[in-house]
Amino acid sequence: MNLPIIWIIFGAFALISWIIQKRLTSKFEKYSKIPIPNGMTGRDVAEKMLNDSGIYDVKVLHTPGRLTDHYNPADKTVNLSEGVYASNSIAAAAVAAHECGHAVQHAQAYEFLTLRSKLVPAVSFASKYMSWVLLAGIILVQSFPYLLLAGIILFASTTLFSFITLPVEINASKRALIWLNGAGITNVATHDKAEDALRTAAYTYVVAALSSLATLVYYVWIYLGRRD
Repeated sequence: MNLPIIWIIFGAFALISWIIQKRLTSKFEKYSKIPIPNGMTGRDVAEKMLNDSGIYDVKVLHTPGRLTDHYNPADKTVNLSEGVYASNSIAAAAVAAHECGHAVQHAQAYEFLTLRSKLVPAVSFASKYMSWVLLAGIILVQSFPYLLLAGIILFASTTLFSFITLPVEINASKRALIWLNGAGITNVATHDKAEDALRTAAYTYVVAALSSLATLVYYVWIYLGRRD
């Protein structure tokens, strides 16, 4: 694999990532203008899904920013962004239910979420130092190749984390869609829109994982080709 081909691959991933991110933003804005039939806000949806799932020790909080929604297993909080927390739109309902899907995963000890949580300390450590180790490793690849190998191992942990994230996110969306339909939050006219929004969001994780894998292959290529 030569250098031009690698950069073409990186460029393709960057372009695809940009397109998907633009589509996600566009769909979120589009579905944020369409209200759900019962008028429930993102907070209402989240609290109802948690209660319906028998989860009473998770708080629903407001977090600043746009598309910053997340579930924090450390303090058991569902954090909803400004465009979700008080909005009664399809987008808000879908996002809120998705984040609660993670809370349900946590409560049921979903294996991939448990594995991802166990990897967080290692990935946090790797993310802190790997850029410097990889840079130094590339510079010193001829004289001290094991430094680059150490960087590759650190980067590999983040790549593994990206791929483990995929089933976690896809499963959370699946749980959200099943509940939204079963609880009557969405109907025939709105369910496909909620599904479309969550499916587009999932694509961003797929591209991120594949991009990370491509980058890992690039560093391995440098390491293996150091004697050429």
